[in-house]
Amino acid sequence: MDTGTTQKETTIRVDRWLWFARFFKSRSIAAKMVQGRKIRVNSVVIAKPSVNLSEGDVLTFPQGTEIRVVKVLKIGARRGPAPEAQTLYEDLAPKTSSAEEKNTTKAATAFDREAGSGRPTKADRRALDKFKHSHDT
Repeated sequence: MDTGTTQKETTIRVDRWLWFARFFKSRSIAAKMVQGRKIRVNSVVIAKPSVNLSEGDVLTFPQGTEIRVVKVLKIGARRGPAPEAQTLYEDLAPKTSSAEEKNTTKAATAFDREAGSGRPTKADRRALDKFKHSHDT
């Protein structure tokens, strides 16, 4: 009797596949993301890492500062090198140029200031304290 060892796997646990595809550093981190209800399979939020994936399923999940939307192309047999892992999925998220992305993050964190409008000097602070104390009484 054949135990199915010659058959190719048609499904795989979601945490295992996310680890195979190198989206997360460890399988336990992938499992925690699933348990935290941060992963969607075919638009359905999942809460258990034991949920099975098959070819053609679409996953949506946060990774860093972006939302990843990927389609499962292959199940995979191991956690191989990055080029091999990239063949397991198709990225469905809209592409943004890295230069454009860097400019938007830099613009969001940098502030334009006028010269001398930074921290007050010691003389400025003393003048401010003197002004505050004179109006308190």
